[in-house]
Amino acid sequence: MSGPAKRTVLTGLRWTSLRLRLVVVFALVALTAAVSASGIAYWLNRESVLTRTQDSALGDFRRQMQNRAAGLPTSPTGDDLQNAAVQMASSSPGYDVLLIGEHEGKPVVGYSDLDSFTRQDVPASLQKQVGKKQPMTSGNTFEYHLFWQRTSIGGRPYLVAGTKIIGGGPTGYMLKSLDQERQDLNSLAWSLGIATALALVGSALLAQGAATTVLRPVQRLGDAARKLGEGKLDTRLMVSGTDELADLSRTFNRTASALEKKVADMSAREESSRRFVADMSHELRTPLTAITAVAEVLEDEADSLDPMIAPAVHLVVSETRRLNDLVENLMEVTRFDAGTARLVLDTVDVADQVTACIDVRAWLDAVDLDAERGMMVRLDPRRLDVILANLIGNALKHGGSPVRVSVRTVGEELVIEVRDHGPGIPEDVLPHVFDRFYKASASRPRSEGSGLGLSIAMENAHIHGGDITAANSPDGDGAVFVLRLPVDAERLTSEAGEHGAEDGNEGGGAT
Repeated sequence: MSGPAKRTVLTGLRWTSLRLRLVVVFALVALTAAVSASGIAYWLNRESVLTRTQDSALGDFRRQMQNRAAGLPTSPTGDDLQNAAVQMASSSPGYDVLLIGEHEGKPVVGYSDLDSFTRQDVPASLQKQVGKKQPMTSGNTFEYHLFWQRTSIGGRPYLVAGTKIIGGGPTGYMLKSLDQERQDLNSLAWSLGIATALALVGSALLAQGAATTVLRPVQRLGDAARKLGEGKLDTRLMVSGTDELADLSRTFNRTASALEKKVADMSAREESSRRFVADMSHELRTPLTAITAVAEVLEDEADSLDPMIAPAVHLVVSETRRLNDLVENLMEVTRFDAGTARLVLDTVDVADQVTACIDVRAWLDAVDLDAERGMMVRLDPRRLDVILANLIGNALKHGGSPVRVSVRTVGEELVIEVRDHGPGIPEDVLPHVFDRFYKASASRPRSEGSGLGLSIAMENAHIHGGDITAANSPDGDGAVFVLRLPVDAERLTSEAGEHGAEDGNEGGGAT
């Protein structure tokens, strides 16, 4: 996946993640609020329903005990208790009654419904509380009280209550089913659950809308920043509103405008500087050509000149040639900067090309070549000659003989290695060896070279789609420059045109 595609995907993931976080936060807040409200409502309704039913049943049971059970004989029979229990239950439908008394020293029991309510259904703890005589105090004038308890019988909820008639009367218990109340409360719980679910769905939809409203400007800002980073400096955002996002958009537009102006100013200055160098180099070529011709004539006559004048003649000739090389290199650099440099491709034998480069510069005795003939590649022969001349010339000048040049192909790549046997390159200099006009020693700003040779070699490698790396030999014996070029640079000329014209006077050499 390409770099822009990766950035687009990652940006989409981050945008979706932010949207998801907003939705989740909204949903959690709504869920918490809905569950809390539903829980409170359910608890309040539950207590209200149970308390109302309980108070009604207990109040009626107390009255029945006072009206009917209290009127029984002191020593009631089983039939008396049975009749009283049936009457109590029938007069107030909804609960069953159990009466317990003593007749002639024996316990007797009366049931309103033997199948529904027996003494075994009464919890032991409740029986103990009901039968316990309470101490008489100023705040308590009754020996026995009414006690109640909620319990479960056969998986169903019930209210069980009991009390004893004061003065030796029977003990009575009631059993009230709470199943209807449970059903009502279950229906309420379902209703509250559905309401909570609807609130959750509604909050998710609301969060989606809010997220869209918030994230759309953020997405537009991200897209605009990405375009700005890609060099589209005229990118601007439409601003509406007075909120924080609108302020951010205005800040972005002001920043983009300032950046566009600054880049335009820098481009104008750079173009002006480039034009100045190009014009200056072009204007210098004519007088340099005349000076070079005169210097060559003086060089031919140097042996016949006064011995005091001859050194000055040789110095003029040397500096003239150096100045001529500098002008040619400057013109080459301006072509790369202006983007007008073009490849003129040809199919060449690399071994022959390297040999010709070495031979024409009389380096055969100082260079050890390791290259097999018949290694055919398609590239620009003149630019390859410039690269090799600069790399080998630099190795001979700053390294040590012999310089070894090895040529090989690795897959679809041509690899040319230039190695010298000198002291190597200082570590602090290595990152700058391909910089223009870089001098390894600030105390020696003047040297025989122009300081442009290696940078021009790198530019010529780049225009082929290749690269050059510099490093010191692992064994500490010299520096190693490695040139890598595609074996077929034809595809690189498709955008520029197969017949791109190139200035016939371009030149270059070891500098």
